[in-house]
Parts: sequence; C-alpha cells; structure tokens
Amino acid sequence: MKRVGFIALLCGSIIAWALPALAQQPVEPDQRVADLVRAGNIRIGVFPSFQYSKDSLTGEPRGLAIGIARAIAARLGLGDVVTLEFPTPPQVIECIKTGGCDVGFMLIDPARATEVDFTPAFVRSDYTYLLPANSQIRSAADVDRPGIRIAAVRGHASTAALLRIVKQASPVYGDTYESAVELLRTGNAEAFASIREMVLQYSTQLSGSRVLEDNYQSNLAGVAVPKGNAGRLGYIGDFLDHMKRSGSLQRLVDGAGLRGVELVAPKASH
Repeated sequence: MKRVGFIALLCGSIIAWALPALAQQPVEPDQRVADLVRAGNIRIGVFPSFQYSKDSLTGEPRGLAIGIARAIAARLGLGDVVTLEFPTPPQVIECIKTGGCDVGFMLIDPARATEVDFTPAFVRSDYTYLLPANSQIRSAADVDRPGIRIAAVRGHASTAALLRIVKQASPVYGDTYESAVELLRTGNAEAFASIREMVLQYSTQLSGSRVLEDNYQSNLAGVAVPKGNAGRLGYIGDFLDHMKRSGSLQRLVDGAGLRGVELVAPKASH
C-alpha cells in the first residue's frame, strides 16, 4: 500500500508539473495561417505611433503592436516577432503589398483600404489638436479659420482625415512627428493635428501647450494584411476578438499607458 501510495503521489506530482506546460502549448495550426507557421515567424510592419515605440534606454521595441504580434506568435508556436520599422505608414503599406511584411499596424483609412485589407477595429481613439502657449483657440471648430496653419505629418491617417474637413485653414507638413511638432514650436504653425495619444506625448515637450478636449474626428485602428488574403484576415480578426474577451488586450492597453484609447467591442458570438 505504501508503494502504491508513493506511485500515486509521484504521478500526481508529474501531472501537476506538466499541466502548466501543456496549457502553454500552441493549438493545432489553423490552415488560414499555415504559411506563417511554415515560415516560422511573423513579420510586422510598424512606424512610430501610439501603437509602437522603442525603449529610450535599451532600444527594444514596445507597444500595443508588439504585444499583439507576440501573442499571435505564441499562439502559433512561432519564434519572436520580426519587427520592420519604417518612417511613415505608406512605406508599411508598400511592404505589405510587396510581401515583405505579413501584417501591419495602423489606423483604418478609406484610402488605405484600397491598397490593403483591414481586420475589424480593435481600439478607438480620436484626432485632436495641440496648441502653443497663449493660443486663443478653444475648440476644434475654431482651428479651421483663414490664417491658421495646421502642422501635420505627411501620409498619416490623421492628416488624410484633416484634409477632408479643413476648408479655410492651411495644412503645413512634416515628414515625421518631430518635424511637424517643430513647426509648432518655431511659430510656423498655430496648431498640430494628430491622434490624441501622440498629441498628449508631445505636449510635455512644449511648455505651456494645451491639448483640446474635443476632436476633429474619431478613428479606429486595425491590422492590415495583403489584399485577397481572406484566411489570414479572418484568423487575426478572430484572435483579436479572443484577446478582447479574455481581457489580455485591455491589459496591453493599460500596460502601455495609453490615454484616450478604448477597446472596440468584439463581434457577437454565435
């Protein structure tokens, strides 16, 4: 009896040790992403944004895009994510179209949707303005007036949205966030237009500056895939819904310290 009891205890200990490891094993690869599994990694196209940045000390990539991509890679049993960083969104789109990137992380825009396909949105934020010290502008509507110059980043979705609504103000462009904000800093623009999270970040670099409470448009972020790849599109869309329901996507948002960003509800279950 003692021998039997010892064996039972030993077996129980082995099972208790093995269960966590088994729980972490990826599920059987979905045929919709069999090409990614064969490749052994997932290549993501990113650009500096509220979803992606680098650690100022280590240079390591971080942000919402990295967290989501690593979760997908872990689910499929792949190696770490291959991060392909570009200065602007159009370059990420080109990388996706030419097969150099498997997916891209960016805001959904009608013009972009003619070149790549997007998953349903996973987070929502808004576009607003950063104003210099002593600005008399009090609302987004006040910005669109003759003589107002609006600094914007060339090629960004926030800029495309701005151009659709501005009738009287004059956009002035930078090729990066830094160069666009520099236009505001040097008095060559009266406002800087972008997504709220980025505007809030740059407000800390301009003494006395102010971020408007209202916005000129709400926006939605999705994952971009090559046109016609319905399998990959469906798999990633389903996985994002899984992350929403499990709470892991909200934890990523919270962990990244994103402000003014909220989850979009998952699609209804059947």
